[in-house]
This record gives sequence, C-alpha cells and structure tokens, in this order.
Amino acid sequence: MKQMRLRYAGVCRDCRASLPAGAEAIYATETKTIRCLECATEAMETRSPDLEPPDDDSLSDAPGVPGSSARREYERRQAKDEEKLREKWGRFSGLAGALSGERQHTKSWDRGAIGEERLGARLNALATDGLAVLHDRRIPGSKANIDHIAITPAGIWVIDAKRYKGRPELKIEGGILRPRVEKLLVGRRDCTKLVDGVLKQVEVVRSLFGDVPITGALCFIEADWPLIGGSFSTRGVHVLWPKRLVKVLTEQTAGGFDVARMRQSVASRFKPA
Repeated sequence: MKQMRLRYAGVCRDCRASLPAGAEAIYATETKTIRCLECATEAMETRSPDLEPPDDDSLSDAPGVPGSSARREYERRQAKDEEKLREKWGRFSGLAGALSGERQHTKSWDRGAIGEERLGARLNALATDGLAVLHDRRIPGSKANIDHIAITPAGIWVIDAKRYKGRPELKIEGGILRPRVEKLLVGRRDCTKLVDGVLKQVEVVRSLFGDVPITGALCFIEADWPLIGGSFSTRGVHVLWPKRLVKVLTEQTAGGFDVARMRQSVASRFKPA
C-alpha cells in the first residue's frame, strides 16, 4: 500500500466515502482499492503490533470484493465525464451534467457493479466449510475477470452476474432439416453472446483444473422471471436468478472434493481483479 494523490475520483473501500480527484488516499496495489486517510489510520491503530502485514499469497487467497473492478471502472468513467464537462462548460459544468444526465455507457458499469455486489452478498452468506466463494477474479494473461467462482464438493462453478431488464428465454431454431441453434433472449434482445462469454470463462478454468467438473452459470439479478419455472440451461450453461442459484449450489454435496484445498488452488491461479 502507498499514499498517493488520486488521479480519478473514487470511493473508500471501508467507509464508502466519496473521494474526489486530487485527494490524498491510501492505494492498495494488489487489490486496486483505496482507503481514505481516516480509515487507514484507524486500521493501523487497531492492528495488533505483533501481527505481520499480509503477504501477496494471503491477499490472493482472500475472497475478493464483489463488483470491485466494475465499480472502479464506473468511477473512472464518471470522473472522466465530469472532467470533460468542466473543460467544456467551466463553472456551469454541474448544471450541464444535471441537465444531460449520466452517459449510458458510464451508467451501465454502475448497474453491473450493483448486480455483482448484491449477488456476492448472497453467495457470501453461503460460505461454509463445504462451500467456498471467490469474487472478481482476474483471468490470467487477460484484462477480463470472472464475477464469481463457487467451489463445492461436486466441483467448480463459474458465475457471471447480469442486471438486465426483461424475461430471459431460450429460443430454439432448426433441429430437423437445419442445424439446431439455441439463442438466449432477454426481453426479446438476442443476448446469446453472454452464453459465449461464460463458456470462454469455463474453458479457462477447465484448462487449469481439467480433472474437476466445471459448470457455468448466468445469474440475472432483476430479470422478469415467471412465478413458476423459468430457469433453463443452454449449451451447458445454467440461466437462473439468485435464489435459484443458491438452491442449486447448496445441493452440490456429492463428489467428495476437498473444498478448502480446491479453494486455495483456485485463488492462487485467479487473483483479485
């Protein structure tokens, strides 16, 4: 960790206070999060003097903060938008921003971060000796990340959280005279690329843990699910909602894998984003 002057606005990871660009703060290079000086000072004062600071391995082994990388990207884009408004409108930038509203591309990162945070809180409530969870893990050699990873006695689950409006549906085309094609629709929008993304993440994990069952899941946080049924699978990827995902994960008891050891192995390969 190091003290620095923030280039972009951010949020303290402890007290969630907003920190403007130019403010002095403590930056954690491993987790890429910031602390305000007050929280950093309080942490130092309450730390036992005979405790050593955590090394890189212990930081990698931490469960991670749900939605942290999406939240940072939102704050970076928000600060950049505000800077452009100040350059264009000067002292009227606040009024211009209020009238124009937040850019959709910027707002989408905030929506995504909220979805990951909410799902992460549900998954954290499941964490026991028989079920472990990791959040916001960096894919090795890539800027991309995996939203959530759940480790159960039956294997590893790769979970992508989405906060989309509309009803997720499976549309099947062809099948007899033409090749069978499965499409994921959300509110009539073709979102099949989301399934492709999860499958790519599953393949990355499988390349490192080929002897362990790997399952992919798309979890829609605020979708318009029907009262009865609704969840389905497409190309091996489960499409469901948080409550259903929790139920499915808690049922993954068969298999006999050492959850604690597997969690440590997964965390060492997929570090916090």
